[in-house]
Amino acid sequence: MIIGLQFMGSANTVAIIGPQTSMIAHVLAPLANELQVPLLSFSATDPTLSSLQFPFFVRTAQNDLFQMAAISEMVEYYGWREVIAIYIDNDHGRNGVAALGDKLAERRCRISFKGPLVPRFNKSDVTDLLIKVSQEESQIIVLHMEPDFGLSVFSVAQYLQMMGNGYVWIATAWLSAILDSFAPLDSDTTSSIQGVLTLRMHTPDSKKKSALMSRWSELTSKDTAGTFRLNTYGLYAYDTVWILAHAIDAFFNQGGVISFSNDFRLQYAEGSLNLEAMKIFNGGKLLLTDIKNTNMTGLSGTIQFDPDGNLVRPAYDVLNVIGTGVREIGYWSNYSGLSIVSPETLYEKPPNRSVENQQLRNVIWPGDYTMKPRGWVFPNNGRRLSIAVPNRVSYREFVSQSNKTDMIKGYCMDVFFAAVSLLPYALPYRLIPFGNGIENPSYNELVYLVSTGVYDAAIGDIAIVTSRTRIVDFTQPYIDSGLVVVALVKKRDSSTFAFLRPFTLGMWGLTVVFFLIFGMVMWILEHRVNKDFRGPPKQQLITILWFSFSTLFFAHREKTLSTLGRLLLILWLFLVLIIQSSYTASLTSILTVQQLSSPIKGIDSLMSSHDPIGYQVGSFAENYMNEVLGIPKSRLKPLGSPVEYAHALELGPDNGGVAAVVDEQPYIDLFLSTQCNFAIRGQEFTKSGWGFAFPRDSPLAVDMSTAILLLSENGELQRIHDKWLMRTACTSETDELESNQLHLRSFTGLFFICGLACFIALLIYLFMLLHQFFWHFPEQPSESSSSRSGCVWRFLNFFYKEEEDLRSKSKGREVE
Repeated sequence: MIIGLQFMGSANTVAIIGPQTSMIAHVLAPLANELQVPLLSFSATDPTLSSLQFPFFVRTAQNDLFQMAAISEMVEYYGWREVIAIYIDNDHGRNGVAALGDKLAERRCRISFKGPLVPRFNKSDVTDLLIKVSQEESQIIVLHMEPDFGLSVFSVAQYLQMMGNGYVWIATAWLSAILDSFAPLDSDTTSSIQGVLTLRMHTPDSKKKSALMSRWSELTSKDTAGTFRLNTYGLYAYDTVWILAHAIDAFFNQGGVISFSNDFRLQYAEGSLNLEAMKIFNGGKLLLTDIKNTNMTGLSGTIQFDPDGNLVRPAYDVLNVIGTGVREIGYWSNYSGLSIVSPETLYEKPPNRSVENQQLRNVIWPGDYTMKPRGWVFPNNGRRLSIAVPNRVSYREFVSQSNKTDMIKGYCMDVFFAAVSLLPYALPYRLIPFGNGIENPSYNELVYLVSTGVYDAAIGDIAIVTSRTRIVDFTQPYIDSGLVVVALVKKRDSSTFAFLRPFTLGMWGLTVVFFLIFGMVMWILEHRVNKDFRGPPKQQLITILWFSFSTLFFAHREKTLSTLGRLLLILWLFLVLIIQSSYTASLTSILTVQQLSSPIKGIDSLMSSHDPIGYQVGSFAENYMNEVLGIPKSRLKPLGSPVEYAHALELGPDNGGVAAVVDEQPYIDLFLSTQCNFAIRGQEFTKSGWGFAFPRDSPLAVDMSTAILLLSENGELQRIHDKWLMRTACTSETDELESNQLHLRSFTGLFFICGLACFIALLIYLFMLLHQFFWHFPEQPSESSSSRSGCVWRFLNFFYKEEEDLRSKSKGREVE
């Protein structure tokens, strides 16, 4: 830094290439602004070095902001949520980790622990810090260091056995720079970084790049001290020289003149810095413009600057340290995210950041494992989880505290204990009863205390509802739940006219009408050709009624002779068969099953009334009915126990009780197992479940969900349910609802088909009858209106007469 200031004070400077560290850049950038001298750096990657604050600072390498974006996408890709950041405690380290925190927050991840190291740390400092890190939950460690100190952290981590199974180490680009420059490293250093992931600024392959690397190898091979290879920072340094060369050439082509003027604000000299000798470069703004207008292809790829002063198309190689070298497992670019395809190929396609296109190759993790680490363990620092358990006073089968031993037991507790036993690690915890023991606690308050960190978790009969999922994470539901309506029901005895119940009034009426219509249609089709449908009018009317209603029992004796009549009779007997079978089944149910009746049919009828409604103290049912269903709080009555349920329901709304109780299905099932005078009315009108609550983004919620799924698959969850919740005190009468009558809508299609068939049969018959009539009584051309009315009477007479009489008369006319 001192040398840089001395150089700027001893010579007229038009541009500076460097410095190599962000700390020195923070010192020189303000002076460069003052003297209007472009400061080009290929290695000062601190995100806070922006062109907005330092206009004359030009970063010719990638901004660390993009490197941290790449790391955050890797963390999300592998499904982790928390990382630990270890960094050098200077501007470069602090600002880089701050950028990492911002990028992680965009993806709902976070830095759970920050471990700064003083710039000149020793082995003891690293040991103390890593011991603290080993006691944290997260095992995802991001190491943002400087090349001179980073490897010593890995050496201590290996000594503390933190480079084995379960740990994930992600090093920023400093590690790839060391490996590219000095590999192979010594065996001890190499063994300490096995499985580490690191990033490297992406530079596309090209002939120019290969040629330069070859020439560099020839030059360094002559050094007896060994080979120093060219890393990506060297490629960016090479491009930086050409950027400045092209800009100076453009500067002179535009008529630029190198001239300087005194800076009167630097009026004193201090020591060897000689600040008063520093002069302002008059052409600095023009040269800066030419630099930022650079558009060329260098060894590092396309070189252009965006409006923020960053190089366009930032990209990184994702590397995995294996053996004595590294293996490329993919790429990251600001254009398309993580990919196993090179960024140059993706630039030719539309950007696609869908989850399916985010890919990386397989990784060999620390400890030589290929399975992706979970990313966290329960911290081994002696701390136990504080888990809240509702101290219930009713429905103690779900969760309850023994007054004698203070032991907490119940269905929910057995599910928790069984799930914990399936976790792949020990889970130290202590159970804390929540509630005063006089009434059921507020579950909304319990969930809120988990979200604020008062409790580490909450287990019990906690319903998973939308308002709660906004502040905590729930496990997989271990029992289905939902709100139902339970009401007092009365046994309905069979009445004198119970045989009429199977059909509604509309169904009975339409059935009778159709029987009459069918009898009339059959008489029309048969009376001219069938003697069974002939006789005096009274006898014919009786025949119509008898024939139609006798088909109900398939007892009709009259034969059908006409083709249309036979076809129609087949269709009608099918309809009668359906009606008869349905009636028989429904009547059997009514006469053999005890029916239960209640004025409450479900939540809709309950909402439309003005009667009071009961709910369980502490349940979310109160807020749901008030806020979602719009039921006034004045109608809602809190009830504390099943005994209060039964008493309030038996009193009824007119005597200070309630018309119905709205509660969750598991509670009601347990209530109805011993209370036979009540029943669920209607259907379950919400769908949810019970789960255990954890703070947002808690990895324990995921592991417990996996354990609950295993309990469900192996049948243990059902066995726990049967142990606590199976009751047989009541018979099945409480589950039997009022049978549904057969409504008209159930047979509309069948009646429509039958009616349409009758209409078509009559239409065909009419055409046939007209044809016969005009053949027997041909119309005269000069007939008057009176003769036409006579024709109508002749037709009616023709319609009524038997067809055999007309045939005999026709034969007599032919003989004459």
